[in-house]
Amino acid sequence: YIWHLLGCRSCQKDVFNDPIHGHIEMHPLLVRIIDTPQFQRLRYIKQLGGTYYVFPGASHNRFEHSLGVGYLAGRLIRALQKRQPELDINQRDILCVQIAGLCHDLGHGPFSHMYDGRFIPRVCPGTAWKHEDASVKMFEHLIDSNDLRPVLKYYGLKPDEDIDFIKEQIAGPIKTEKNSSSWPYRGRPEEKGFLYEIVANKTSGIDVDKWDYFARDCHHLGIQNNFDYVRFIKFARVCEFEGKKHICTRDKEVGNLYDMFHTRNCLHRRAYQHKISNIIETMITDALLKANPHIIIKGSGGEEYNIATAREDMEAYTKLTDEIFLRILHSDEPNLEEAREILCKIERRDLYKYLGQTQPQEGTGNYKGGTLSHKPGLKPEDFIVDVINMDYGMKKKNPVNNVRFYCKSDLNKAFRISKEQVSKLLPEKFEEQQIRVYCKTADEETICDARKYFVQWCIDNNFTKPQVRKV
Repeated sequence: YIWHLLGCRSCQKDVFNDPIHGHIEMHPLLVRIIDTPQFQRLRYIKQLGGTYYVFPGASHNRFEHSLGVGYLAGRLIRALQKRQPELDINQRDILCVQIAGLCHDLGHGPFSHMYDGRFIPRVCPGTAWKHEDASVKMFEHLIDSNDLRPVLKYYGLKPDEDIDFIKEQIAGPIKTEKNSSSWPYRGRPEEKGFLYEIVANKTSGIDVDKWDYFARDCHHLGIQNNFDYVRFIKFARVCEFEGKKHICTRDKEVGNLYDMFHTRNCLHRRAYQHKISNIIETMITDALLKANPHIIIKGSGGEEYNIATAREDMEAYTKLTDEIFLRILHSDEPNLEEAREILCKIERRDLYKYLGQTQPQEGTGNYKGGTLSHKPGLKPEDFIVDVINMDYGMKKKNPVNNVRFYCKSDLNKAFRISKEQVSKLLPEKFEEQQIRVYCKTADEETICDARKYFVQWCIDNNFTKPQVRKV
């Protein structure tokens, strides 16, 4: 039975030729997970969503990014195992960390962050749903629907304990009423807490997920990547700080970490939050909202779902990818006509018009969002207010304050390094908000009136003097 599940490749490592990391080997258990419909679905979800419509090279998908994260997770944990045998890192730990790296993005919807960042908040206002929640559910579905528990056992894993560990690495501690312990995790004890800092580091934000998307996105966007993850791995070391074990790096690397977070900020400014990319994602979102009541996706037991509710059933969600764009675009159904017309406008490059950009004044706090009020000749629904929060990954906080360092003379003593100890040229603030306003109408006279109205709206709301220019 087990040989039937494993096929003929139980001991064979597959080699993937990756444009970023070169020829990478994958353990047969990882290959078994990759060769499932739930993982293969990631081939059909663009890594950067609507950014592809501005940067023609950004055609890469969540599939190859996930392979890269699984590979880098293995590189980092093996480096720690070799450097510090006393950490007692075993093959189970290595496989679980790699599986978490592979599966961390299983829950992304169509056009990646557009689905959970734009579409879901508009179709279900107030919902706290995140794609990490769906990644955990999709991982459970992947294991169960492909009968992989015996395969996990065959390769030395303890399914009940290790599946929890994998899920916790993806989405954080599993909430239970029984958990009253100060250590919130169930998959691994506190002495192995550093393992939770590899795939999705909730402490400092320095993790293999970022390393791969920095390298991969920069490669496809044609933007220089200034962060060298190989150097970080060379200096990575587990040290104890205030009674807890953390992955630390050499004190001399602190400047490189600021460069890493600066790279992240540059990617957001130049690509992820490019104004045309955001306009196109807004238009795709509008099309999906129009189409949502009329799209049927069948899930488990023949139950019917739409674009928004498919995330509640993993069988239905497996069928929901970027393909939904073409399904609407090529449909001749009358009830999809409005959605289809929006997508046709994207193809004709007949986009919503960019009116301008502004920011809240210093010390006034962030804008909570809303719409432009009514003015004769201009309808509120013709305007879109796009609020963009950009930071170093931890909102107002400096993420490097949460990094622990060690020095050459004492490899086991960890300490913090303040910003003032590094340079006076580093950022004073680590978060800012941009407010962009778009107009749906294409009439030049209306656009001209709308731009004037936008300037007055900025003055009325005590925003900075807006950048107003034609797209």
